[in-house]
Amino acid sequence: MRSAPAKRDSPKREASKRPESDRPRRERLGGEREAASRSEFGRGKARPPRAERDERRETFEPRGKRVAAGKPVRFGAERAERKPVAAPPPQKAEPETPLLPTKVQTVVVTADENNMRVDRFLEARFPGLSFSHIQRIVRKGELRVDGKRADSKDRLEEGQTVRIPPLKLDAPKERAGLSEAERKTLESLKAMTLYEDDDVLVLNKPVGLAVQGGSGMTRHIDQMLEVMRDAKGQKPRLVHRIDRETSGCLLIAKTRFAATHLTGAFRSRSARKIYWALVAGVPKPKQGRISTYLAKDEGEDDTIMRVAAHGDEGASHAVTYYAVVEASANKLAWVSLKPVTGRTHQLRAHMAHIGHPIVGDPKYFNIENWALPGGLQNRLHLLARRIVIPHPRGGVIDATAPLPPHMLQSWNLLGLEHDRFDPIENAPEE
Repeated sequence: MRSAPAKRDSPKREASKRPESDRPRRERLGGEREAASRSEFGRGKARPPRAERDERRETFEPRGKRVAAGKPVRFGAERAERKPVAAPPPQKAEPETPLLPTKVQTVVVTADENNMRVDRFLEARFPGLSFSHIQRIVRKGELRVDGKRADSKDRLEEGQTVRIPPLKLDAPKERAGLSEAERKTLESLKAMTLYEDDDVLVLNKPVGLAVQGGSGMTRHIDQMLEVMRDAKGQKPRLVHRIDRETSGCLLIAKTRFAATHLTGAFRSRSARKIYWALVAGVPKPKQGRISTYLAKDEGEDDTIMRVAAHGDEGASHAVTYYAVVEASANKLAWVSLKPVTGRTHQLRAHMAHIGHPIVGDPKYFNIENWALPGGLQNRLHLLARRIVIPHPRGGVIDATAPLPPHMLQSWNLLGLEHDRFDPIENAPEE
């Protein structure tokens, strides 16, 4: 496969046409409105003859556009200080945004653009192109794929040639520099980074930071990734998710090409995830397989996964391998977990199901009159320890996250050696 430039995602992609995990959260700048032309004829002046008026009307050109009030800049950019004056001075008209005509051109579909819809391909290649213009050139048959007419919903393949007719594009707007808040967000993401290249980013998500937004949530990973949009408006995408109170490895795709391959790896189960947990008691046998059906019980304020019977409405098969790494006085055990499937709260529900819930789990810890050993924090002791997945361009990504502070404290108090051999390595992949 020949190397290709990073795919350009459309900044104008409609929210109704893309998945919820793929939605871009961008704000549009205020548009410009045509300034009303002032009459050339003042009060008391004689009107010129009709022929002269018609000639003036045919040769008249608008003087420019007024700038409408724009939306406030995101991330708390500083506003201009108001001056105590009776009335603000009138704004000078700005010149009309020029249109950039293009010639007929033939382009080749790159690896990043493989499987893109025709309309998304045009939006990504030409960010200023309007939706109506795209539909018009497709409907008229002016756009050709390998010499044939194409529909806007057709999917393109790498190596195909696309004939693009002359277009009129709005001049691209230059992105302003990052605000102070955006710089701090970018620094936070860099501090979390375990692995990064041109296609992939692996973050060490801290405890308490959500992956996606919810009710009353203003800060989460998906929102933070807005500061990493490239010059073409392409934003890194979440490939999978972990619970808010779970720390550790979170995989991010920086390009559409990478997102397609990485989600495919999860779907085909060629991605390997390993979790560490501290559980109540010591599971017997010390290595095993948990296989159940899980279904959601949705309440007004909460969602709980329950073990269900095969055939129950909404029930999905879930498989987890576990292995005891080390025990502490038969009261606690450090277990390593390998989920084969990826159901919501799967590991937490499975460990509670076999009678060894994860320490600090507010939803699934179900042992009555169980006392938390002194010195341990009552927080969820679950870490997305490691992720191993094929790289979209060859090779393997292998990232490992350290114990979060509250789990490291527990390991030290219990005398657990966190560099011990992890027996889950030998667990099956199916």
